[in-house]
Amino acid sequence: MAKYNITERKKKEASYIGALSTSLVEEIYEKILLKFVVEKKYRDPEYTAAKLAEEIGCNARYISAVVHLRYRDNFSQLINDFRIKEAMYMITDKHFADLKMEDVAKATGFANRQCFYSAFFRKNGMTPLEYRAQNATSKKGKKESETDEE
Repeated sequence: MAKYNITERKKKEASYIGALSTSLVEEIYEKILLKFVVEKKYRDPEYTAAKLAEEIGCNARYISAVVHLRYRDNFSQLINDFRIKEAMYMITDKHFADLKMEDVAKATGFANRQCFYSAFFRKNGMTPLEYRAQNATSKKGKKESETDEE
């Protein structure tokens, strides 16, 4: 994994975990989902836990604690996971086949191509171009095998 100079981060216990009731954790979790799944706020390259906290009316430390409790990750990793999932969809969808990787990176909220490649490689163990090639091959193989059966 030396390809993108990736180092494993030490897991730290999120502060403020003890101060959060179960109902407050669930309420904040639902609001995070709304911002990410429905509003797709992760597409903003400058989106931070502080901005999210301001939008949903709570404290940034509470955001960090809820992300740690519900996702077992930190905010940066969570936002990158949403970005990578959307990028994986775009890379394999035929409607986006002519997009360059820089365009996919921008559309999903990455600040630049290098950040995109590094996060993608960390998550999938391959570059976005390798992922596209592998998926194109597997889709072709399915189509060919379906016609062979007919």
